[in-house]
Amino acid sequence: MSTRRLDPVSEEAIDWMVKLRAATPDAALQARFNTWLGAAPAHLQAWTTLQERLGGSFNTVRTLDRRLPGQAGEARQILLQPHGSRRDALRVIAGLGLLGGGLWLGARSPLGDSLLADLYTGRGQRQDFNLADGSRLSLNANSAVDLRFDDKQRLVILRHGELVIQVAPDPRRPLRVRTAQGEVRALGTRFLVAQEQEATRVIVLQHSVEVQLQDGTTRTLQEGQSATLSDAIITPIIGDQRARADWMVGRLNVLDEPLEQVVDALRPYNRGFVRVAPEVRHLRVQGVFPLDDPDRTLNALAETLPIRVDRYSPWLTLVRAK
Repeated sequence: MSTRRLDPVSEEAIDWMVKLRAATPDAALQARFNTWLGAAPAHLQAWTTLQERLGGSFNTVRTLDRRLPGQAGEARQILLQPHGSRRDALRVIAGLGLLGGGLWLGARSPLGDSLLADLYTGRGQRQDFNLADGSRLSLNANSAVDLRFDDKQRLVILRHGELVIQVAPDPRRPLRVRTAQGEVRALGTRFLVAQEQEATRVIVLQHSVEVQLQDGTTRTLQEGQSATLSDAIITPIIGDQRARADWMVGRLNVLDEPLEQVVDALRPYNRGFVRVAPEVRHLRVQGVFPLDDPDRTLNALAETLPIRVDRYSPWLTLVRAK
């Protein structure tokens, strides 16, 4: 699935904000913060940006949530992104109707990307679609696809997110799913494709598929097999990954995976930004959790792992070591 992540310097700025707001800072803590602030121009820029955008701007986003529930995620991300401008945030807010402007469909906006897509889902929303050829497409939350179906082809373009497709047979027009890294061609009936941050994950649920990179490299995957596609290589994944499709019934099925990946799977269902501290990102997790209640899942993880979950607003949650 596709996620927008903050850069390391911005994450450090969030950590300092939490430390300084947790209690009255003593002289030693203030001295360490001053040292960090002056260590690089990027530190000062990240801190200044964070303070500006966690101030009055969030009041505007709260208003946005009341008027368009579940559609303010893009505005929140821009308010937290270190490289965007205040003008970018105003464009998003205006585009969603708070300032009376037209809908902003910027190419770099996941919200705009979804609204430009043929089929899409929002935060916390899963949906099934019956396609014109008789195939059945399921989209996970925060996913978007385009359809290119005509007399010569059946092409699904995954803009972002995750899908499962049950393919109707048509020998003349093999169904293909295109992502940023390549294509998946159906040789059987049912498979999962997820657009991740810098790779595509493919899991064969029934029969087989052929995966192909943009340079023409191909590989056939059989039922129960999976692989990731990067710009240069197809990497088989060891073990049965088919439980990842349990999102279709609202479950997150985790089999010995790092905490960071578990939180990534929850992001399309979470209202705001969830930051996982580096020291706990690789903790191993196993279990079955509800996708539709991410707060409950995070609380359950805190009961079984040496972590704490701190919520500083509806839009900022930090997961860190106890």
